[in-house]
Amino acid sequence: MAHLNVEIKARCDDPDGVRRALLERNADFRGTDHQVDTYFNCPAGRLKLREGNIENSLIHYDRPDAAGPKEAVITLYHPRPDPALKDVLTKALGVRVVVSKRREIYFIGNVKFHIDDVEGLGCFVEIEAIDETGRIGAKNLRAQCRQYMKLFGIRPDVLISSSYGDMLLSRSQSGPCRPPS
Repeated sequence: MAHLNVEIKARCDDPDGVRRALLERNADFRGTDHQVDTYFNCPAGRLKLREGNIENSLIHYDRPDAAGPKEAVITLYHPRPDPALKDVLTKALGVRVVVSKRREIYFIGNVKFHIDDVEGLGCFVEIEAIDETGRIGAKNLRAQCRQYMKLFGIRPDVLISSSYGDMLLSRSQSGPCRPPS
């Protein structure tokens, strides 16, 4: 199942402020997940296996490395947790990098929010405006991202253009996330 996302990722110095803003808007808190994303060598786009307590997915996505709201074409497969799948992918493609993170997951309508504490990188917020049906359109998804960027006070200088995997490979550093109060 392929769908369109417009998304941003940014360093987050105030995760409590983001949480407050989400809860004030009655965001649906889905929980805190410990996720391990294994990125595989892939000739086009990125391919990762996400293993978590809440989310388990094989994800292929193609997205430009650019700061600010950017379109991504996402294809998801939701397998049952099974180490054999990871073993097959590892043997066939080879592992590029492994990302371990603690992720808080929230939704408001079609917009998904993450507050991520990424091992070795620090604290981030992600906004994903999702169009699973093709009815919302990229323009409206971009507007949703900009609306929440403004709400959270996300400045252009804290936007991140690459994946956590790419960041780990280049060993960019930031401070740790504070736990929820």
